[in-house]
Amino acid sequence: MDLDLRKLRYFVAVAEHRHFGRAAQQLYITQPVLSRQIKALEQELECTLLVRTTRSVELTAAGNQLYEEAQELLATVASAVRRVHDSDQGVRRLVVAFSPGLHVADAIRAFASRHPEVETDVVPAPWWQQDAPLRNGRAHVGYLRRQFDESGLHVIPIGREPRVACMPAAHPLASRRHLTSADLDDQRLLDAPKRRTTSLEEKFELIASGHGIALVPLAVAQSYSRPDLVHLPVTDATEVETCLATAADRHDRVLRDFVETATATLRRA
Repeated sequence: MDLDLRKLRYFVAVAEHRHFGRAAQQLYITQPVLSRQIKALEQELECTLLVRTTRSVELTAAGNQLYEEAQELLATVASAVRRVHDSDQGVRRLVVAFSPGLHVADAIRAFASRHPEVETDVVPAPWWQQDAPLRNGRAHVGYLRRQFDESGLHVIPIGREPRVACMPAAHPLASRRHLTSADLDDQRLLDAPKRRTTSLEEKFELIASGHGIALVPLAVAQSYSRPDLVHLPVTDATEVETCLATAADRHDRVLRDFVETATATLRRA
């Protein structure tokens, strides 16, 4: 079966908005046309992707899976088209992936000052599969947090980052100045293998709704700061290691120069 990329784009819009009307407005098509296209996609795949009610749209298990796959697929196609255009126009480009909360701007500025002829772009690395942009060709190098699948990658340690416990502001532990792991023993933790969310926004919305506490890197908690959440240091929690990662079989000079510049810049930071 040949998947229609247009239908996939339509589906992603509905999955992100959880609403046919708003998705149709974003896509500049009518709602009936969008509904027919999604229905046709479900018939082609022979499975239900969305559960529709009068007020909302929810993803089924198959819909959640397709949403993750479609985002990667569409991003890969867009990257391939961009590389074709770059080749046609003689553009040299370096793309850097970054995990949520990690800042690579200083390294890019330092590299650009030495290589003004190279255009640099950034793409987010999905928190549940950080190595994906390196494997699907979207990025040349990633500024990531361990753990991820390191097979076929060259990984350079950069630093360490503490983890904090993120919880609702009204939680009984929220008034404490810091916690230990023992304080969390009887708490419900949002464990990714048991309940994987499709975005960090969804994860923090679940925390704020009282679904549990999550241990997250400090920079992630700071990046998603909101008044109904607090994050507390966990004094004996294992720190998270940050690193640069590239495909092990990539050895071109531009990439090597960026890795050297970024390693020195990010370690100083």
